[in-house]
Formats: sequence, C-alpha cells, structure tokens
Amino acid sequence: MTSKLTMNRSAVIERSTRETKIRVELNLDGTGIARISTGIGFFDHMLTAFALNGRFDLTVTAEGDLHIDQHHTVEDVGIVIGRALAQAVGDKKGIRRYGSSYVPMDEALVRTALDLSGRAWAGVHIDWATTLGVQGFDYALLSEFVWGVAREAKLTVHVDSIRGINNHHLCEAAFKSLGRALDEATRDDPKLAGTLPSTKGSL
Repeated sequence: MTSKLTMNRSAVIERSTRETKIRVELNLDGTGIARISTGIGFFDHMLTAFALNGRFDLTVTAEGDLHIDQHHTVEDVGIVIGRALAQAVGDKKGIRRYGSSYVPMDEALVRTALDLSGRAWAGVHIDWATTLGVQGFDYALLSEFVWGVAREAKLTVHVDSIRGINNHHLCEAAFKSLGRALDEATRDDPKLAGTLPSTKGSL
C-alpha cells in the first residue's frame, strides 16, 4: 500500500499575551532543522534536541517576561507548539497515532509514551537531583512544557525517568524521547490506507 499522507503537514502559529510573544513554525515532514530563540539558552538547547530527534523542522521565537522568571516563557512555548502540532497533524487519518521511545544519555534513561487521542493528559515523573540547574533553569518546568503541548494538541503523554542522577542528562533525554515518540505517532501507517486509527471513528 502507498502512503496517503500527501497534505502539507505544517503550521505557523503566533500567540501574544502581556507575558509572552511567541511564533512557532512547524513542519512534521522535515529533517530536524531547528531555529530556536527563547532567551533561555538551556531551553533553546532542549528544543533543538527535541526537533532533531523528532525529525521535524521547528522555528521558535519567543519574547517573555524573563525578568520575573522562566515559567511563562517555557509553558507558553509548549502551548504554541501544541497548537502548531494539532494544526499540522490535521484530521489524523492514516497516522500511527501511538508513539513511544526510550532514550539513554549516559547514566540516565527516560521513557516517553504518547497517544494522539484527542484527550489531553500529561504525566511527567522525573526524579530530579536538584530543582535548579544551569543558567538557573527550573527543571520542574519540563512538566509545564509537556502539559502545554498536551492540552493544545489534545494528546495523552507519559514521560518517566527509569534511572539517572544528572539533571541535564535526564532533561535532555526527556526532550529527545518526546520528540522521537511524536515522530513515530505522526508517521504514515500504510496499512491504514488513509483511514482514521480509531474503532469509534473519531479522535
């Protein structure tokens, strides 16, 4: 059977509030090219790894109230990426729907499993060694980012650390595994021949 995913699976989304101004360009059928500028160097590095491992092209420009903290910027970037993902994936006909990935990084091992279910839920369970890391990045914001994506893309996602003691390794493995799981879930399933991957006829 041949692929039925012939549409342009890309999106450009902008969102402005009193706290942040964000623009996201997403192409699900890219090659992993990332152009990221959020004002948070560590977060830029994580989003670059996320895109490369997801094999999608991602451009993110964000201006946020970083003089207050990083929370608004990280969460709102997740929201806008989630909206872009929902638009780019379209009607979900012919996609695999489910995706999972284990990613090791030295002593750390992180697993992500997700479902483009139409139902928003996120569980992030990482055993962080400390709260704050490089450049004052709050690792707990990973959960806010994932929830932002999940709410707007209406997906169910679980991100769990299997083991690990280095926060940088755990966080990077989490972003990489999330990207790889999304890549798998949004891929064409030729056996579906363009039909919806659901017994109830809707997602």
